[in-house]
Amino acid sequence: MTLFETTRRGEVTVRDLSKSFTLNGQRLNVLRNLQLDVQSGEALAIVGPSGCGKTTLLRVLAGLESPDKGEVLIDGHPVQGVGTERAIIFQEPRLLPWLTVLGNVAFGLQVRGKPRESAEARARHYISLVGLAEFESAFPRQLSGGMAQRVGIARALTVQPEILLLDEPLGALDAMTKLTMQEELSRIWREEKVTMILVTHDLEEAIYLADRVLVLPKEKGDIPRLIDVSLPRPRDRSHARFVEMRRSLMAEFGLN
Repeated sequence: MTLFETTRRGEVTVRDLSKSFTLNGQRLNVLRNLQLDVQSGEALAIVGPSGCGKTTLLRVLAGLESPDKGEVLIDGHPVQGVGTERAIIFQEPRLLPWLTVLGNVAFGLQVRGKPRESAEARARHYISLVGLAEFESAFPRQLSGGMAQRVGIARALTVQPEILLLDEPLGALDAMTKLTMQEELSRIWREEKVTMILVTHDLEEAIYLADRVLVLPKEKGDIPRLIDVSLPRPRDRSHARFVEMRRSLMAEFGLN
């Protein structure tokens, strides 16, 4: 339960979604007739080889790209551009260097017209949630990569989205920081009960964080697959079922 109550929904419906780009004068089909349903509060990971359309799908869900055909619905309403019910976190946190941690996290609320005092009160809550209460006066140049990404997560959560979209948010971190941040993301998702859709190249990360994994194929004639991750939380990476699921997912990409 959060300190700031909202009506959380965040159901995503994708119907017959197709998206293509023109590259070197040729039409490149990235997504074709995709069907997808994401339930409220679900954690979905999207994996697949480079060029399969992972980030393109996330950008369409965010309203940053328009599909060629088909539709995306949020709680039954068509997506038409960006919306306050969705927040996106990129691999780079993209913090404003002239603002402190508190200023960066409160920025989105103040832009929306929320008074500074109440914006900073809410920002402090989420700064504490991501474990940076002692760093609210620090500037981005004084933060490690993992800390900066925590600020980005806090900033996204402060506007209280129904849906949190993450595009390789931990891809630039070192191995130990990445594991810590995976645990933090899992904890935050459980506490906030927000719908989370995560693009990642890390198959173990997908299993650790997601309820289901959407596997997008490289070959356009192949059909995307949804894999249920029926493992208890918090997840144990050394558990036999976890190891077997990781091995099975790696086999999808010929990595075994």
